[in-house]
Amino acid sequence: MSFPTKQLETVIFASRWIQAPLYIGLIVAQVVYCYLFMIELSHLVMSAFSTTHVSEADVMLVVLGLIDVVMIANLLVMVIVGGYETFVSRLDLENHPDQPEWLSHVNAGVLKIKLSTAIIGISSIHLLKSFINANNLSEHTLMWQVIIHVVFLFSALAMAMVDKTMTQTLALQHQKNH
Repeated sequence: MSFPTKQLETVIFASRWIQAPLYIGLIVAQVVYCYLFMIELSHLVMSAFSTTHVSEADVMLVVLGLIDVVMIANLLVMVIVGGYETFVSRLDLENHPDQPEWLSHVNAGVLKIKLSTAIIGISSIHLLKSFINANNLSEHTLMWQVIIHVVFLFSALAMAMVDKTMTQTLALQHQKNH
């Protein structure tokens, strides 16, 4: 292999590190979400102990909002850890007691499926919040939220089918070669 070709390949392979600041930015976003979670939780606790009456529906909406933040934080963790492991560099977590179970078999396909199911979960929480608060929303808004949720469902199903097909194809190719 010629020297310029080898240099070019080295630069191309090293370019994956350009993504590292993006993952650091997502960590900062996760800190912001944690901060917002704590503010919302403190509002919930203060309103529970205040003299004004808080309805069960209001509490449920706040709790669903908190669950939404947690699910988005989980999504961020999957993207940060899984994306870094898959696209930038292996994490040296061998025998680490806190290593997530899913990280040992993460690849781009698995990451896409996990992300799509997390997005469906987040969309489900938003939809549930909308149904609880349906009196304050237009039919048009509710209809579009349902349509978008169904599109997320079909997209995830399509990705899962494509991933399954690709996995089966690779397994068949592997069997033919051996």
